[in-house]
Amino acid sequence: MKIISGILILITAFLSFKHGWEGLTMNTKTGEPNMMTELGIGKTMLLIISILSLAVGLMVLFPQTFFAGCLVNAAMILVIMALSLKTGHLKTALMEIPFLLMPLLMIYLGHPFKK
Repeated sequence: MKIISGILILITAFLSFKHGWEGLTMNTKTGEPNMMTELGIGKTMLLIISILSLAVGLMVLFPQTFFAGCLVNAAMILVIMALSLKTGHLKTALMEIPFLLMPLLMIYLGHPFKK
């Protein structure tokens, strides 16, 4: 179980850093529609979500902040799912279900280095 938990932590940290960095460096001047603009998320909210995503990537690595990081991650995914449903993007909301289950499973399994 500790191996599975460790793999999930590494996947979550990687995805959090990747999405956070992409959100911070996104070039919104090109006018290309992306998922966040389709959901009605502005530049300020995108910046907040990106910073929270980077924070989650760090928080899940340490046993002391693991639970809080998983909760923040699950809450952000729920917000994205709710905004997807609000704007009529059912496919996007359904695609987020496995990513919502991941932090919940991690909470259940616990951090592998916790004593």
